[in-house]
Amino acid sequence: MSDSLVHPSAVIEPGARLGNDVRVGAFSYIGADVEIGDGTSIGPHCSLHGPTRIGRDNRIHGHAAIGGEPQDKKYGGERVELVIGDRNTIREFVTINRGTGAGGGCTRVGDDNWLLAYTHIAHDCVVGNHCVFSNNATLAGHVGIGDHVILSGFVGIHQFCRIGAHAFIGMGAFVNGDVPPFVMVAQDGYGRPRGINSEGLKRRGFDPERISAIKRAYRALYVAGSSLDEARAKLAELAGDSDDVRALLDFIEASERPLLR
Repeated sequence: MSDSLVHPSAVIEPGARLGNDVRVGAFSYIGADVEIGDGTSIGPHCSLHGPTRIGRDNRIHGHAAIGGEPQDKKYGGERVELVIGDRNTIREFVTINRGTGAGGGCTRVGDDNWLLAYTHIAHDCVVGNHCVFSNNATLAGHVGIGDHVILSGFVGIHQFCRIGAHAFIGMGAFVNGDVPPFVMVAQDGYGRPRGINSEGLKRRGFDPERISAIKRAYRALYVAGSSLDEARAKLAELAGDSDDVRALLDFIEASERPLLR
């Protein structure tokens, strides 16, 4: 890495490893045991603490705080880490914490995500790929986020909840249960399901037949007035003709928290 890509006021601790063409802005701090992949840019006034591994071609804007200790009273200083993939955009004042020993020891963020200003990813969260977190979206600890999930502004996700792939959480919604794949959630006190994310699925190449199958599954789960066991039985029937419905049913079967219904 060329020294000319690091601002003279930046602090790079011994033990940090920076790949080729990594840029570091003014007054930023890179701690020991931080690894940054090729082509990643770090804006001004950022702080990156380790153990943290960041992939290639990420754009981290000013005042982001990455890899800080978990905000968990049970954390006792054990070695825990943060792993971030490739091509993520991390905007101003984003905070992402490392994991905890009791929670698996690692927070993970995948590839090609947009984390907009003031978003927070707490300890032991796992975020997939191609997600968009709008301003001030917040994940409590141990949250799982699937691929292509959109969190609108000021969304809050309760600890240990899971959000399935292609879900859309509307502005200001507070989510305190598992949200199945493809489902839209709107603000209504705590968030409530409001149909499927049809527009998002169309944009990602889902054909009308696939979307129709997902709509039938949604009606079985949320509209028919059935018990959860009855809905599962109906979904099992529908899953024979649709891999998407099978994915939705598998998500429900794996839930350890109550399903958002």
